Amino acid sequence: GVTRLLLTRIPFFKEIIVSSFSCDCCSWANTEIQSAGRIQEQGVRYTLAVTSRQDMNREVVKTDCASARIPELDFEIPAFSQKGVLTTIEGIIDRAVAGLEQDQPTRRATDKEVARKIDEFIGKLRQLKEVNSPFTFILDDPSGNSFVENPQAPQRDEALMVTHYRRSPQQSAMLGLEVDARPSDAAEDLRDEVLQFHTNCPECNAPASTNMKLVQIPHFKEVIIMATNCDSCGHRTNEVKSGGAIEPQGTRITLRITDPSDMTRDILKSETCSVEIPELEFELGMGALGGKFTTLEGLLKDIRDLVEKNPFTLGDSSTPSRAGKLQEFIGKLQDVKGKSQAHFIMDDPAGNSYLQNVYAPEEDPELSVQRYERSFEQNEELGLNDMKTEGYEPEAASGR
Repeated sequence: GVTRLLLTRIPFFKEIIVSSFSCDCCSWANTEIQSAGRIQEQGVRYTLAVTSRQDMNREVVKTDCASARIPELDFEIPAFSQKGVLTTIEGIIDRAVAGLEQDQPTRRATDKEVARKIDEFIGKLRQLKEVNSPFTFILDDPSGNSFVENPQAPQRDEALMVTHYRRSPQQSAMLGLEVDARPSDAAEDLRDEVLQFHTNCPECNAPASTNMKLVQIPHFKEVIIMATNCDSCGHRTNEVKSGGAIEPQGTRITLRITDPSDMTRDILKSETCSVEIPELEFELGMGALGGKFTTLEGLLKDIRDLVEKNPFTLGDSSTPSRAGKLQEFIGKLQDVKGKSQAHFIMDDPAGNSYLQNVYAPEEDPELSVQRYERSFEQNEELGLNDMKTEGYEPEAASGR
């Protein structure tokens, strides 16, 4: 016979190898698929609510280590009981029916009662193809290389739920992976691991991945860095969230920029932090640019991009005087990067911002950090005035 191999890519999934064998003598044919990539970091579970005949035509990639279940019939195709296939949900049911019917003639001759029960179950499986009543199809693959088609991609499919999970030691052993017998610390795993979850691109709405990492900033605290990259349109964004609580006091950080090397200082700007450069009469309010973990030069570049892309300074509504002032400001901002001296001030009422002290743990002569009590208005913006974390349970009970 002849075996043919085809490397192909399934949209919104990955590359697979389709192998097909055919024999000219007896006309026997067989197809099989294998993943063209490695075993994924996490297992995957697809849960589909089948409600119409169209759902039966959804394409399914089922690897040999995946199991398929239909809870309504208490039916399961165990892992490693079939080879990998590229088929549809209707095709999986047909393969199950063909497997059950294979030995029925022998059963009818030896055990009629068992044969009768299997015939009844085969009838129930065939009725599923008509979709007279909704049922649930669950595909569970510890290797993470199985797939159920989303016909509405890149939009979200309300009928299909995709769950990623961490493999158990038994599942890892089943896949032939080495299992670390030492118990792991969940907190340490978070520090050493880059977590990934799926989302949609904010620009083109195509499926994208967001990476999340817990990072310890020296002489400060832990923060969470999230970065989203879109392979379809190339959009990239990153955001920083504080890994701790709101500090008891606000923080005002002042840096006197005297040398071009100051541009390489690390900066953590939280979304509650405002930025001020008095020499340029410039102030960036709270919430603008979001949370950033970058350098001083990177933050000044983001400020420049924000000013240049201001829609009120572009198009027909712009005036020569306004455009001239804008170019003058951009020129002064460029000079701050190494020619002229200036003060860079970060004011964060939540106390979750940071500017690197290059002399740490010694004092930095150009850097000053002031702690201050928040005003009522600042607490109101942070939502702290209405927040009550102690003594609320007795009041709630008495109020009833």
